[in-house]
Amino acid sequence: MVGVPVRGSETAMIVRLLAAAGALVSGAVHLKLWFDGTRHFDVVGPAFMLNAVAGLVIAVLLLTWHHWVPLFLAFGFGLSTLAAFVISATVGLFGVNASWSGPYTWAAAIAEIVVIVAALFAARAEGYERSLRQRQHRVPVGGQHLD
Repeated sequence: MVGVPVRGSETAMIVRLLAAAGALVSGAVHLKLWFDGTRHFDVVGPAFMLNAVAGLVIAVLLLTWHHWVPLFLAFGFGLSTLAAFVISATVGLFGVNASWSGPYTWAAAIAEIVVIVAALFAARAEGYERSLRQRQHRVPVGGQHLD
């Protein structure tokens, strides 16, 4: 596996498990809320179902495909879902105004924060950050590096 240090493999897998668990919790909360009535909202209903499916798919990818793509997807999933909720709770989103109350709200928000942090930590533990920095400092083809 390219860019994966042998020593950090166990830590990276544990953090991937945390990210997968967070994605599953977020997806499960959105599925439950979809069944509880959000399915009747024009844009938000399909978005909640998409979130439920995406949470499951991303969790499976995190555990089965040892690549940077699932980490990127997990980070984007957590960030976009949390951002959508914050927008909904502050100014409203597609006619829905949410609030920071109730156990499902807090469970989803905490799960999404876990997904974001765990995806970043796993990317670092697996050496993807180092790989990016090394690529940025390569000598361009056909010319010398002028720093």
